Amino acid sequence: MNPFDIPVQALLGQLLIGLVNGSFYAMLSLGLAVIFGLLGIVNFAHGALYMMGAFGAWILMNKFGLNYWYALVLVPLSIGALGVVVERLFLKRLYKLDPLYGLLLTFGLALIAEGIFRDQFGVSGQSYNVPDALQGATDLGFMILPNYRAWVVLASLVTCLGTWFVIERTRLGATLRAATENAPMVQSFGINVPVMVMLTYGAGAALAALAGVLAAPVIQVTPLMGSNIIIVVFAVVVIGGMGSILGSVLTGLALGLIEGLTRVIYPEASNIVVFVIMAIVLVLRPAGLFGKEA
Repeated sequence: MNPFDIPVQALLGQLLIGLVNGSFYAMLSLGLAVIFGLLGIVNFAHGALYMMGAFGAWILMNKFGLNYWYALVLVPLSIGALGVVVERLFLKRLYKLDPLYGLLLTFGLALIAEGIFRDQFGVSGQSYNVPDALQGATDLGFMILPNYRAWVVLASLVTCLGTWFVIERTRLGATLRAATENAPMVQSFGINVPVMVMLTYGAGAALAALAGVLAAPVIQVTPLMGSNIIIVVFAVVVIGGMGSILGSVLTGLALGLIEGLTRVIYPEASNIVVFVIMAIVLVLRPAGLFGKEA
């Protein structure tokens, strides 16, 4: 298709969808980058945590009558607490082993979580309504902007940039990074490194759950939603650079836009364009666009 023949509104609409998808990619890859960069764990359970976040919002609404705004707070806290339990029971035993063991363990945990939710809810999607305050759309003149999609992009950007600032520009973040490089030295200053590590994994799990809550009104809530997105998110992390927080955020947003543009120009390639880019980046720069060469 000739790009110059595409109606402007159709192009902008697809770019908006791409930006929303990119926001989810950015938030999920951010959590993966935090966990891998600070703990060295390849967390394959991240997609399951995202799915559990969306189901958490749905359960709060349909079983307890608690609306979207309660879910934005309660669900990330609950899934973050679950992440703390998982770290204490399983992951803390793997930090000195090859990262492959962590990947296999978290992959198994993801399969268990997906199986439990499939048994309880089936594979058909559950709908979750957009909150009343964010319904409708705004006419920008050149396009109609759905209010909820604008909120998703804004909330994702604030969350991602806030996380980056805490880790890269604050004393707490400096302490976290130092603990991953030389835990005995940091512990000699009276800092409880195991608790910091535990809370870091919990924070990464909470980020995935927050992305799930934001996604619930946009897509069907289904047990398969985590496994459907996690492969793309891993590709985003590889392209941005494993462990690079800012790289994951920028790459997630950019690839979402590229994916949306591809749907307009050549729809058949939209499902593979991210992996094509990943292959090219791995050939030219194996450490990723923002990663550090070994």
